[in-house]
Amino acid sequence: MSEQVQTEGSLAGPSIDTVDIAIVGSGFAGIGAAVQLDKNGRRDFVILEKDSSVGGTWRDNTYPGCACDVQSHLYSFSFAPNPNWTRLFARQPEIRAYLEDVADRYRLRDRIRFGAMVTGAEWDGSRWMVRLADGSAIRARVVIWGTGPLHEPSIPEVEGLDRFAGRVFHSARWDHEHDLAGRRVAVIGTGASAVQFVPRIAKQVTSLTLFQRTPAWVLPKPDRAIGPVRRRVYAAFPAAQKAQRALIYARNEALVAGFLKPSRMTVVEKFARSYLDRTFANRPELKAKLTANFTVGCKRILLSSDYYPALKQPHVRVEAGRIVRITESAVVTADSVEHEVDTIIFGTGFKIADTLRQTVVTGRDGVKLADQWREGVEAFLGTTIAGFPNFFVLAGPNTGLGHSSMVYMIESQLAYVLDALRLVDESGATAIDTRRDRQEAYNAEVQRKLEGSVWTSGGCASWYLDEHGRNRTLWPGYTFAFRRRTRRVDPADHELVG
Repeated sequence: MSEQVQTEGSLAGPSIDTVDIAIVGSGFAGIGAAVQLDKNGRRDFVILEKDSSVGGTWRDNTYPGCACDVQSHLYSFSFAPNPNWTRLFARQPEIRAYLEDVADRYRLRDRIRFGAMVTGAEWDGSRWMVRLADGSAIRARVVIWGTGPLHEPSIPEVEGLDRFAGRVFHSARWDHEHDLAGRRVAVIGTGASAVQFVPRIAKQVTSLTLFQRTPAWVLPKPDRAIGPVRRRVYAAFPAAQKAQRALIYARNEALVAGFLKPSRMTVVEKFARSYLDRTFANRPELKAKLTANFTVGCKRILLSSDYYPALKQPHVRVEAGRIVRITESAVVTADSVEHEVDTIIFGTGFKIADTLRQTVVTGRDGVKLADQWREGVEAFLGTTIAGFPNFFVLAGPNTGLGHSSMVYMIESQLAYVLDALRLVDESGATAIDTRRDRQEAYNAEVQRKLEGSVWTSGGCASWYLDEHGRNRTLWPGYTFAFRRRTRRVDPADHELVG
């Protein structure tokens, strides 16, 4: 178990805890890692959580209408099915409660160090020294980085924003103390979060101006309540829920063929256009603003049955003009129109590419991860990084999905991590590091597979692409193919250190 030592002889100085494995983050990745480590007899670990409770992005995002766009039965751990989901697409409070329940069920509470903000990590040749914001540190043989990409809000730089006299906040940091009743609200951004909270707040505000840079393809969300009888069936017969999960998984995977060959997306596009035509039959000008000019799937397909109807309300306006500045009381667009508002809400997503580059991680030979990733983030199977031994990233580069559950991908990665640790222990080595040539070859393969896909040739500029125009976010294929590749570690891809 862990031991505690004093730092550099100072009796009053911050302590250093020594553990075998340090897990960073307590969302799906961190909680899943802890459970699987414990199941495999690896119980000397600590979970480092910057906040005061578990949940990750499902703790942080509390905006009205927050919900998952992947079906509940699939967006959950395979080892911890929940027969009590109340909707096909679970809402934020229920998902957070699920993670809390898993943490309790597997007795993880005493393994979590809350308020532990990780500021850096250095490899000293045999172990990682993980630095915390309070000045203390964790010395660990293995680091599993499970913070995920959806935790650092992205707020665009707009001239004059700092001079705005009203209230400003991001959807991921919702200001629940600010009453929106009677307010004139500007919503900047029309992504997955905005399509969920706009219909909710539109019922409260006096006016709502939605500033849209690029329209997205929206499909009606096939959501409904799961009745008590069905929930009792799932509880009594787990195989029934497992079969439902398998059916959902198969349906979602069917979209991959269209993502890889955009010409196959015509059926989906016809359905989306039909939804637009039905909804805005009497509002052609609004329909024109909301019609995307890129192939379906190039940006994430949005699911909502109440977003379009909300935009038809008389006090709601969609503004497609480019924002040029913000005054003390208005948002000014390129046509010089001043849109008077007293509240600005950003629904502009997250800093995906900067997820790990903002933390000072130093690997072998003093190499900084931020320097190594200067030209773009990359890893081997989205999990290991050449030059950073015993450092595993969950939901890392090119593991993202536009159609299915990231929990499935995380569980696939965890199998890989456990097999890597088995290999290290059986060989008597200190650590495992990825060969740089294998990592480069793998990422070249990923980029080749992405060529011609809807994400790179669909005619849009999405958050899937980095500043160099390369897709460092998505897995280019079927999720079962990723699982097959991460089932076992190929020793030829790695180097055993020590």
